[in-house]
Amino acid sequence: MAALFTGKVLMANREEDKMETERELDRALENKVLLLYFGSGQCPRCRQFSLLLKDFFVRLTDEFYVERASQLGLVYVSRDETEEQQSAFLRSMPRRWLAVPFGDTFKRELELRFAVSEVPAVVVLKPNGEVIVGNAVEEIRRMGPACFRNWQEAAELVDRNFLLAEDFDDWSRRSITDPIRRLKYKLDKKKEKNKERKEEGEETS
Repeated sequence: MAALFTGKVLMANREEDKMETERELDRALENKVLLLYFGSGQCPRCRQFSLLLKDFFVRLTDEFYVERASQLGLVYVSRDETEEQQSAFLRSMPRRWLAVPFGDTFKRELELRFAVSEVPAVVVLKPNGEVIVGNAVEEIRRMGPACFRNWQEAAELVDRNFLLAEDFDDWSRRSITDPIRRLKYKLDKKKEKNKERKEEGEETS
């Protein structure tokens, strides 16, 4: 999915941070269903739908509602008239939302690429960038969080439990105690060698 944003910048944490590198984008978007939300905080229809989308996203990703967050990401592509309007809107939305920076011409590229002519619009994408749903606004209104299951199946997501197990194993091998264990191993080896030399010296004398 990061390929869609190669060479681009996304705002994270309500504009507190910028994610620019491929590695950062991979970490944020890899193995997830991605929603591109085209909207505006000033549009009455968008304001109404945004509250619905906020609840939809929170119910799928907040551990208050689910045992573990769903593999779901969202990038806000705004039609706000000013940067202040975009910032104000994002402050009222979930912190996990990402956004295309205000004034970035990439927004227009995305609108053209996904044939977005009016807002609100939600384009649902597989991790490889293929479109699952061209505009899921009505589906989200009608089905709520239940429609994520259909997207998840269509996206053929790798089970995150499997990924977490792999990550944990990898993390364990490279944990903070690793250097200490390696140092202890070296010291033990050194002691064994010194002991062997001592014993050899005693035998020759």
